[in-house]
Amino acid sequence: MEARKNPEYLRSIAAAVLEFRVALVEFLELHVRNEGSGGWGGIARGIAPAVFPRDDADPDEIERRRTKVSRLSGLAGAAVPLTNIAIRVQGVGVIDPFAAWQTITQPKPVLEAPDVLGACDQALGRLDGLILESEAELPPTVGAAAMHPLVWGAAARLWRDGHFREAVAGAAESVVAMVKTRTKRNDLAATALWQEIFSNKEPEPGKPRLRWPGDPTHQDVITMNAGLRFLAPGIQMTIRNNAAHSTSELDE
Repeated sequence: MEARKNPEYLRSIAAAVLEFRVALVEFLELHVRNEGSGGWGGIARGIAPAVFPRDDADPDEIERRRTKVSRLSGLAGAAVPLTNIAIRVQGVGVIDPFAAWQTITQPKPVLEAPDVLGACDQALGRLDGLILESEAELPPTVGAAAMHPLVWGAAARLWRDGHFREAVAGAAESVVAMVKTRTKRNDLAATALWQEIFSNKEPEPGKPRLRWPGDPTHQDVITMNAGLRFLAPGIQMTIRNNAAHSTSELDE
């Protein structure tokens, strides 16, 4: 599945962006921004770094927080191609705000702290939109809980243990056993069983038939009965027999 269409992947990137933002805010708590009239912002804006360490800040703690933000910026940067979040800087070009976040601490900073924080917020908003879009476009799914208990009951333990081939075979065989019990046709092999019980011949003593419910002269009922006549033995031969007779494992 394409990454931008996968809700779980998009959520993981959104979580990474949020984690990066929180870490950056914690890093900025140990700094003073170079802005405002009368301070550095009045005389060296664009030349001096955009933030300076506070006089009372522990240098080791600053470095620890810097390392954390840098590490988190790697995964958060995956949001850039997904959301087209980038900052155009005159004379420099288009800047990835996650990759370039450290420039706020360097002379002639390319970005300032509000630029990076704003990019995070914008990315989170666009990711929310992509998640909603991807969830709306997901194909329908049917989980094990929706299966008939006869099927999942026979397959559950084997499936959970990773024995997928045996699980499929066991589920198919449980259905065959149930039909043999209800029709009392223990004299037939499985494929022949399906062919007999869905035969268009009239029932005979010892040869009951299964029919789709409804008026037997109605075209929809006629069609369903004809389809089952081919479908049931076809499933037996292509799914059950393949699973039961093969020695290679199936993947999930």
